[in-house]
Amino acid sequence: MTLQQLKYIVAIDRYRNFAKAADACGISQPTLSAMLVKLEEELDVRIFERNNKSVQPTASGEQIIRQAERTLSEADRITWLVSEEKGKVGGELSLSVGPTIAPYILPKFIKHYVEDFPQVTLSVKELKADAMLSDLLLGHLDAGIAISGNAQPGVLEIPLYTERFMVYLSENCWRKLPVFHPKNLEHEKMWVMKEAQCLRESAFSFCKAKTKGRHIYEAGSIETLIRIVDENGGFTIIPEMHLPFLSDRQRENVRPIEGDYLSQRRVSLYIRQDYIRQAMLGSITNTLLRFMPKDMMEERIVKYGIKL
Repeated sequence: MTLQQLKYIVAIDRYRNFAKAADACGISQPTLSAMLVKLEEELDVRIFERNNKSVQPTASGEQIIRQAERTLSEADRITWLVSEEKGKVGGELSLSVGPTIAPYILPKFIKHYVEDFPQVTLSVKELKADAMLSDLLLGHLDAGIAISGNAQPGVLEIPLYTERFMVYLSENCWRKLPVFHPKNLEHEKMWVMKEAQCLRESAFSFCKAKTKGRHIYEAGSIETLIRIVDENGGFTIIPEMHLPFLSDRQRENVRPIEGDYLSQRRVSLYIRQDYIRQAMLGSITNTLLRFMPKDMMEERIVKYGIKL
């Protein structure tokens, strides 16, 4: 049994297709199939049930694959330890960014990261929190960027930045109300996203208690909400980093939230608790610091970076 064989069965499990797994491993499909058969014969167990239509791990195969993932992760740690000791940043970085965050940070993040760290093979995908946490624990991701408050056993949460929310009013609202206060709009139309604009522990209370206001529509994106408000009246909540996406005329419809209402969201970096690639994490935060407003970033990150 070799580490290479373990990589092959992990790839087969991930893609559930021999051709795709072979391509990902940089070998031919016949070679991949032969290596799998050799490992199954050595272990005297069938790892995958396969036919012309599907590839599925057996019950024993599931356990073998999970152990293979752990073994490969531990083997990788040897290389990482050496790189960390030398202060090098290289290899692969698999990163997840939440869908409600990605539009605001990904374009510039990718641009700056590939410029500053060309020796790193960067892979980024958008995942919701549950999928991100699952992939982190399975070792399929190095790190994830998502709304704070999603940590679970085995996962470490590192606060990155805090973003204010603003109110976007239709023109017939803002002309009457130069200062926004939630109680003034109880009877207006409030338009919110399906996931409550990620305001799990923030924003004014009636975002949670959807009983106030004459109408609440659950949309899928901030851009959609803004267009709905422009056409139908009422108001919505937008993150501070959406302001550059607005036209000059639309920016006149934006108001800060007045009163004793918490109206912000915190964004965190998530890693497995046993993650050791501090230099790699530093490459993420250093890239964010290239373009993020300094007053939004966590003070510890700005001053000291990440210390594991």
